[in-house]
Amino acid sequence: MADELDDQAAMAQWASENPPAEGGESAPGAFGDFSGGMGGWDDGGGGDAIGSERILNQDEIDSLLGFDLSGDGSDDRTGIRAIINSALVSYERLPMLEIVFDRLVRLMTTSLRNFTSDNVEVSLDNISSIRFGDYLNSIPLPAILAVFRAEELDNYGLLTVDSNLIYSIVDVLLGGRRGTAAMRIEGRPYTTIERVLVQRMVEVVLHDAKAAFEPLHPVSFTLDRLETNPRFAAIARPANAAILVKLRIDMEDRGGRIELLLPYATLEPIRKMLLQQFMGEKFGRDNIWEGHLATELWTTQMEVRAVLDEQQLPLSRVLDLKVGDTLMLNATADSLVELRAGSIPLTRGRMGRRNHSIAVRAEGPLTTAAKKAVQKLK
Repeated sequence: MADELDDQAAMAQWASENPPAEGGESAPGAFGDFSGGMGGWDDGGGGDAIGSERILNQDEIDSLLGFDLSGDGSDDRTGIRAIINSALVSYERLPMLEIVFDRLVRLMTTSLRNFTSDNVEVSLDNISSIRFGDYLNSIPLPAILAVFRAEELDNYGLLTVDSNLIYSIVDVLLGGRRGTAAMRIEGRPYTTIERVLVQRMVEVVLHDAKAAFEPLHPVSFTLDRLETNPRFAAIARPANAAILVKLRIDMEDRGGRIELLLPYATLEPIRKMLLQQFMGEKFGRDNIWEGHLATELWTTQMEVRAVLDEQQLPLSRVLDLKVGDTLMLNATADSLVELRAGSIPLTRGRMGRRNHSIAVRAEGPLTTAAKKAVQKLK
């Protein structure tokens, strides 16, 4: 009771020291009515400024972050995702890639028709740049992943065959009826027969890929292994960029998709050739610059040394040389002098005198080593 009386006395004293404001409102009313708790402010507390804030909906948040919920990677990235992927090199900067893959489509159409003895149509769906880790996470399972090696490029690539194409190929090669959808059994691993048939199809595709790259640069693609778990098919770091090619294969009412992934590290040795605008273009070829360079090379000063004799001495004797010591040479007045440019022997000549200068007259043609060195510069 004593505490309640003290509280009432304190409240009465505070009320006498803070009289009500004009309009009959108390002083606390100037800062808003707290009777509603933390649920809101009254009109006198500036509630319009806070209440007018608009909350972003889910579509606007996805647009800001750059996520594409439709699953179609052909559209340009926006928002934060565009900033993250800004380091990716667009395949459009490598014009020759599209020509190579168009050639691959034509070759696959013919070879798969011969392989399946059926009417096969191959189409190029999309060519895009993607990070390797993002691609592994986007592979629809179940699928068969073929890891192949590019021998001349000394690196690996990845070929993914989706389940629809696997069952379609098995159905076609084993004599399935036309007009019936391929039977798909979920929840079981692929059998040995299915893996062998898919492996034969992958070898056909890799052979066509070799022929597609042949006019540009000879590359041999060799199948390394088949995997069903994407984790076992890691051929690059997750953050590394790669080129993804999506091919659609239709066999009347059956078919599926093949995805060919080539890391940029694999294509780096032939990057200059992929920068060409058309097949057969010489990268960086400039006839005016070549003529100017040839003219300047003819007027370039080159140091030529005349070697009378060479001897091999122990290091201890070389360190003991003093002023006045004499080294006996094995050359005579009639010995030939060897002319050298750096470490390359040019020719041999005979030493003599012209006016007041010592001269060397060439006695033979250029050596084979000198001709090879000149040919390397061409």
